[in-house]
Amino acid sequence: MTTQHTNQHNISNDCVNGIELATLQATVNAIHEDPALGKCQFRASNTWLGGNHNQTTITGFYGAKQEMAHKQTFTLDADEPPILAGNDEGANPVEHLLNALASCVTTSMVAHAAVRGIHIDELESQLEGDIDLNGFLGLSDTVPRGFTDIRVRFRVKTDEDNLDKLKQLAAYSPVLNTIVNSANVGIQVERK
Repeated sequence: MTTQHTNQHNISNDCVNGIELATLQATVNAIHEDPALGKCQFRASNTWLGGNHNQTTITGFYGAKQEMAHKQTFTLDADEPPILAGNDEGANPVEHLLNALASCVTTSMVAHAAVRGIHIDELESQLEGDIDLNGFLGLSDTVPRGFTDIRVRFRVKTDEDNLDKLKQLAAYSPVLNTIVNSANVGIQVERK
């Protein structure tokens, strides 16, 4: 947030949309005073379990100039459905991407709405992504290997005049921005 943007919103010690505004404002103020506090590194470790099944473990991250641990270890299983030679032991990777997009846009909307005093009573979303397996399976060099279109539809219980504002707040989502603007991804493979 810019200084001007932060000053436009009078944030009290209230809780809006389940967000403790004083905590959020303290974080915003600290990063405003020392931008290096905003530099984060999130990590995930993945292990192949056999077939198409693999499991990701998330334990901690770097933020606020220090290593931080989550209060618990998170594990996420990924597999493919039987039609793609999997055993359906978890959502497939592109379904995990849809989950990441849905949860990040939701978090961004709710938190930024809270700062702006926009109350949300209920919020849910449905996502659909179109992918052509001819690209993934290597059957065509002209077909993209990932999603070509993703549709996100939110249903929100809030005042009618908040709907356009909430749509604009989706733009703050890091996952949305990563998908739309792409990130530099480096892949290294070495012998174990």
